[in-house]
Amino acid sequence: MKYFKYLPIVALFSMAAFASATDEKAASASAEAVMDKPSFSASQSMTVSAVVTAIDHDTRVVTVRKPDGEELTFTASEEVRNLPQVQVGDILVAEYVESVSIEVMADDGMGTDAAEAVAMGRAEEGAMPGFAAMDSKIVIAKVEEINLELNTFKLKGPDGVVEEFVARNPDNLRRSEVGDLVVITTTEAVAISVEHQPAQ
Repeated sequence: MKYFKYLPIVALFSMAAFASATDEKAASASAEAVMDKPSFSASQSMTVSAVVTAIDHDTRVVTVRKPDGEELTFTASEEVRNLPQVQVGDILVAEYVESVSIEVMADDGMGTDAAEAVAMGRAEEGAMPGFAAMDSKIVIAKVEEINLELNTFKLKGPDGVVEEFVARNPDNLRRSEVGDLVVITTTEAVAISVEHQPAQ
């Protein structure tokens, strides 16, 4: 299994450096000082709504219409509680959030590793249908090589696979060292709810 397929690692060395000298004295002594390791974080979210245009409570087949007019039909699984509460005209709302954080740090003996945590929940009996889930992955890779002349770096993942990347921001390479660990945390969360359409 290639863990790198989960990792937007290239972003680490593609983004501009966040740390900068705040006074001239610090800047002049930068050759002797230890520079901060690179770090990066970002998130994006999206909310989509659709109107229920048809529903068969016996077969659990639901049809919804998106704002652009496109209609989608699907069968709600048995995991979807309280489907009988849903009526034509109700609004299905889906919220999606994705975030990533990347941090370079000195190896304190932790080594490469990977872990995943999944959590989910659904609406209580008698309430309107609802579902929420979160999937978080943490991967620790090791810097195997930094080539300032070619502006490239190599990372080794938990499965021992080594891959090479081209850095867009050379400054991040200079602020890292061979043997450093790159900790990448990615989180995806989704929440789905059904709301009654307000009376006209």
